[in-house]
Amino acid sequence: MTTNAPSAPSWGPPYLLYLGDAHDDLAIKTARGLAVWRPQWCLGQFRGPACKSSLDLPDLSFAAAREAGANTMVVGIANAGGVMAPQTVRDVVAAIEAGLNIASGLHQRLDAHPAIAEAAARTGRVLFDARRFPHDIPVGKGLRRSGRRLLTVGTDCSVGKMYTTLALEHELRKRGISADFRATGQTGILIAGSGVPIDALIADFISGGAEWVSPARHDGGWDLIEGQGSLFHPSYAGVSLGLLHGSQPDALVLCHEPQRPHMRGLPHYAVPDLKTCLETNLQSARLTQPDVIPVGIALNTSKLTVKAAADACKAAEDALGLPCQDPVTMGVGRIVDKLFSCFAS
Repeated sequence: MTTNAPSAPSWGPPYLLYLGDAHDDLAIKTARGLAVWRPQWCLGQFRGPACKSSLDLPDLSFAAAREAGANTMVVGIANAGGVMAPQTVRDVVAAIEAGLNIASGLHQRLDAHPAIAEAAARTGRVLFDARRFPHDIPVGKGLRRSGRRLLTVGTDCSVGKMYTTLALEHELRKRGISADFRATGQTGILIAGSGVPIDALIADFISGGAEWVSPARHDGGWDLIEGQGSLFHPSYAGVSLGLLHGSQPDALVLCHEPQRPHMRGLPHYAVPDLKTCLETNLQSARLTQPDVIPVGIALNTSKLTVKAAADACKAAEDALGLPCQDPVTMGVGRIVDKLFSCFAS
């Protein structure tokens, strides 16, 4: 049995987070996102013998997780191409046999593996693929629609766009402002319970997908749209551009990881400087929203000392004249202050 509805009652938390044989922390970004933003849903983690990462959750076997009350195992790994290694397939089958439903954000569908499909059919367990999208989406039209929208953009992939967007949602809601995180990636969809897997759409429908996930709103609130990729990454720039056009963002927040040596996975491509990246994103966004403005910079300073992080934020602020914070360690209060000052009405 396979379901595509994020609200389906037969799968969901509590979760066992599958880390497999992840070789670094970026390889478990799906699991880490759930552990950080929905900790109340996460009972434990399963790590293979070669796993080099941990979420500081209890290590549980599949049977122990089920006995502890876990309902679903989330395949929390991410890799180039979004494929499952043979050992991952065997582990998923074992988890199904132990009584767990399975959720995955990989490109490769769970039921594409005969062993997984057979085990799920035999046991009645549910398979959920976050990147399978059952809805029909038209091509983008670029028609103006009501409501306020903010989009996070980045100098590269995996620099903190999802974390920044979720932090902005949290801060706005804390201040009594209606705000909704609009997920466009697999991890975000598992966190939010809904969204559109923008990188799984046919290219012609990317901007339409962005329009679909952030429809007109009339309550004075904000749609906070999770960015993907980077206009400067040769592999994923098309997704980034489609999101800019379909989102019609009123505001942009630029995300960046200081000291990154090169574009992720492409040592022959340098990371763009902040000013060039921001200006290029603004110019692209103006096709469908001529009045778009930048309101802040979000830095991922997880690899820096406290002083180096503060210095990096100061340098970014001096370069662009915008508030700069690390959403995880510093919050996004000053960025939201800037947003309010620009959209006071």
